[in-house]
Order: sequence, then C-alpha cells, then structure tokens
Amino acid sequence: MGKIDLVIADDHALVREGIAAILGMHDDMEVVAQASDGQGAIEASMKHRPRMVLMDISMPGLGGLEATIELKKTLPDIKVLVLTQYDDKEYVSRFLKAGASGYILKKAIGADLVTAIRAVAAGESYLHPSVASGVIDGFLGKPEAELDGGEGLYESLTVREKQVLKLIAEGGSHKEVATELGISVKTVVAHQSNICEKIDVHSRGGLIKFAIQKGIIKL
Repeated sequence: MGKIDLVIADDHALVREGIAAILGMHDDMEVVAQASDGQGAIEASMKHRPRMVLMDISMPGLGGLEATIELKKTLPDIKVLVLTQYDDKEYVSRFLKAGASGYILKKAIGADLVTAIRAVAAGESYLHPSVASGVIDGFLGKPEAELDGGEGLYESLTVREKQVLKLIAEGGSHKEVATELGISVKTVVAHQSNICEKIDVHSRGGLIKFAIQKGIIKL
C-alpha cells in the first residue's frame, strides 16, 4: 500500500502538532502539510496531492464540510477522515454524503486514530463506535419518506451558496463574507438571495436557525 501521506486540517496548532507527533511514530505515515482552515486544507491538498486529509469540522472561514465537498469535487480520489469533537449524527450523515470515508472523535486520538487511518487508506470506511450506532439507528428507525428531514433543501444549494450560508450564519457581514471568499459584496448578496429562495427562509435569523438545525454551525 505504500506510505500514507496526510494533510492535517485543524484550527488549533497544538492539536495539529500533537496528531503529527503521534503519526510520526509510525513508519507507514507521513504528514506532508498542516492547515488551520478549510481553504488551507484545499490549497495544501492541491499542492501535495496526499492520499488523505484529516479534517476538523469547526474552523474559521471555510469549514470542514464545505472543504470536503470542494475537495471531493476537485480531487475525487482523495480520502477524507473527519477528526472532531462532535458526535452529532447530523454531522456524521452530512459528511458521509459529502464523500468522507471515515469519522472519528478527538477523544480517541492514539491507537484508534492509527487504525482508522489505515482502514480508510485501504479503501474501507471507518466510523467511531460511539457515532456508528447513532447513524444506523437514524436510518433504520425512520420511514424512508422521513429520512430527508429538509436535507434536500440544503443539498439544492451550490458549493458556493453553502459557503456563504455558513459564513452568514456565523455572523459575518456581506463585506466580511466577500473578503473571506474573494468575491464582491454584490455577489454575496445575490448568493444570499438565491439561498433564501431555495430554502424558503427570508431573514438572517431564519438562516441562522436553518444552519443550526442542519448541523452547519453550532451554538
């Protein structure tokens, strides 16, 4: 299988360094780059073309979900292993639909992380035990017609619209969102208008509520 080269994306430097130190103890793993946000993860992945990205969820600017969607679109063969503190099944489901190959909690850092990395690198899927049961129960315990739960509304958004929604829901002004994404304020306003139309929400408060319900942001 060869050496597993990875990019670590997490907004906490100590966490990144700690993970890198753990992985550095294993001859079959190599951390080729680190990133503090989703955009950095994309740029590092485009530069180094690693086999895998360890992706945090909550990061400033472009979050882990939006970065995963973009990565799988531009580098479809890359593996994404979500490494987070959140065990919410809404997050797990959303990342799996975005193309992530695994989901592990930060409290499991150590032997479990190494196992997860090797499993995902080998083409398998990995779910941390404490979230796996919730995902399975969520799908088995609901009638098929109820599985969407508004999911179709979110999935109707483009990648850019999802990015704009997250940043606006986090409290960003139109100017701040424009600067973060490298687009004009006019374009941000147009994206927000399209978002509101698609999900039938017509206020900033409504956008925030929708984002919380869909697990896009946390209170």
